[in-house]
Parts: sequence; structure tokens; C-alpha cells
Amino acid sequence: MADDDQSPTLLPGQISVGRGPAAPRGASELAAPVGEPEERELEAALRPRNLSDFVGQERVRKQLALVLAASKIRGRSADHVLMSGPPGLGKTTLAMIVAAEMNAPLRISSGPAIQHAGDLAAILSSLTEGEVLFLDEIHRMSRPAEEMLYMAMEDFRVDIIVGKGAGATAIPLELPAFTLVGATTRAGLLPGPLRDRFGFTGHLEFYSVAELELVLRRSAGMMDLKLSSAGFAQIAGRSRGTPRIANRLLRRVRDWALVHGLEVIDAGAASAALDMYEVDARGLDRLDRSVLDALINKFNGGPVGLSTLAIAVGEESETVETVAEPFLVREGLLGRTPRGRIALPAAWEHLGLKMPGNAVAAAMLPLDAEGLDS
Repeated sequence: MADDDQSPTLLPGQISVGRGPAAPRGASELAAPVGEPEERELEAALRPRNLSDFVGQERVRKQLALVLAASKIRGRSADHVLMSGPPGLGKTTLAMIVAAEMNAPLRISSGPAIQHAGDLAAILSSLTEGEVLFLDEIHRMSRPAEEMLYMAMEDFRVDIIVGKGAGATAIPLELPAFTLVGATTRAGLLPGPLRDRFGFTGHLEFYSVAELELVLRRSAGMMDLKLSSAGFAQIAGRSRGTPRIANRLLRRVRDWALVHGLEVIDAGAASAALDMYEVDARGLDRLDRSVLDALINKFNGGPVGLSTLAIAVGEESETVETVAEPFLVREGLLGRTPRGRIALPAAWEHLGLKMPGNAVAAAMLPLDAEGLDS
């Protein structure tokens, strides 16, 4: 249920939280970008509180700093902000930083939680002057609520419809100036009229290993952990370019070192810990390797349809498509063709197998994300 009219007034730094989007069924792997609720609470403690502490995303960080600084000089609420990019890269953290930098309260909700225009009206009517409203997965908001949001973003006003049919009356409701921060993992699903109403749009990219090492050093300092440079590099190299995963792996390495009585974690200890959790040197977890193993050993490298591949690994099609495939495609291990999924030469090499001639021919198929065999 979205926030209602009785929501208490928030002071700067306080947060009101709505429901977040659900993770795909079966997406509980250690290296999955979407964390469980308990993991999210631990991650929150490691979040940077201001832009100067935020590591990586230099281009977006500098642009956002300029937008916020100009807004403070003018003495007005910041322009609406849209953050896009894969999960785990810092969209929620940046929303919290926007509120902290503007010394404003933060209200958090999500697109899936707003299924009716009334849900959105309840949230908007309870906002205070200058408040920051963060909508995660904004592309999943219902169309009626989305159309109401247009006027709220542009004119800080919504029309409340009273009655039905010919006797319906629109009552205008003035809203205090607020800043909307929207986050989406699928910017292409946002309609043009909504996207155009954001004053600043930032796209977050995957992190380099060097940037992830900086993230890990900051987190280790807060957790009072001692790691060698090689230990940091070992964890960063298996973190799939995602800070959320890096911090999660760091906590698992911490647990392993605690049980084994280690005061300093070196590369060998980090590697042993992550091997135990089935995260290999390239960052692939159990699900990733299961997909590659089934694709190569059961279907001779493909092509094979998504649903057939999902059945072979005992997972839902959505889990394979949204959790495993993006990383495997980005690493050049798996290809998506009009005839189905295929294993690329790097996948055979990663599993220590020799690629037969017919698999080479399949790998030569044109890659095309449209019209995929399901």
C-alpha cells in the first residue's frame, strides 16, 4: 500500500519507505544484483552519505553536483532527476545523497507500489516543501498514475476527480515544490512525455576493477577489516562490475576469515572464501555455470530456446533471462540469436572444453536481440 494522507511530516534526513520491487523468483544467488531484505539493511550502513564519498560514476557525479549546487544558490528545489542503469550501481544511494545535499526529507516508494492514481495522489498530497520523492523502478508505474505525475512534476498540481460519469468534477490540488528522483533499470520502457519532464538524466555504468577496489577499501575501513592489496583485487575481480555485489562478497569473506581466525585477509584467503561460495575467478556463480554447462554439454553449444535452457538448469525462464544472461552476454560467454542462445568460444574455454566444428558454425550465427526463440 502506498503512503496515505496520514503520513507524518518528515524532518531532514528522515526517510519514509514504501514497498520495493520484488526480485525474480529464484534470484537469490550470492552474486545476484538484487539483495534480500536482510542484505539490504547491511548494505544501507555502507552507503556513502554525500557526493564526495561516492566512488565511481565520475561524469554523473560531477553533473549532479552542479545541478544541486545551482539549486542551492537559487534557493529552490532541485530539478527532477532520472537515474538509469543496471541494478546495484548506486541509483538509490544517489537519491539519498540528493536529499542529504539539499538538506531535505526523503520519501521512498516504487513503481510497482503505485497501481492507482489515488496511491500517487496520497503520496504527493503529504509531501512537504522541498521534499525529495524517490520512485524506484519508475517504469513499472500504472498508466493513470503516470499521467497524474506529468502535471505534478511540471506544475506542482494534481486534479482530484470527484464523482463519476457526467457529474464528475475535477478539484485542483496545489502541491509544494518537490524533487522527484526516478530510478529505472529499463529506461527504454519510459514514455517520452515522462522522460522529458526530468531536468537531469544520468546513466550509471558498470564499475572498473580499480573503482571497485576503492569501494571495497572504504567498506573494509567501516567494517574494521584488514585486507592486503591482492585481497582487495581478488574480491573486486569477482564482483561483476557492481558495488552491491562487491560489498556482499566482502561480508562473506569477512565471515570466512572470522571462522578461520585470520586477522589479515590476503589473496589466498579471499580466493578460498569465494571458491567456497561458488563464485569463480571471473565472477560466475552457480547459476551462471549451470547455464553454460547445460548449453554446452546438453545442447552442444546451441542454439537452444530460453524456456528449454531454463528447464535444463531447473530455473524459471525469467530468472535465467534477468539474472544470468546479462552478465554472460556482457562477458562474451553467451550469445542471443534469432534461433536461440548459443555458447561463444570464451564459454568453452572458461569450462576447459574444446569447441567442436559444428559449435563453431553455430557461434557464427548473427547475434540479434530481437525476435528471440523463447
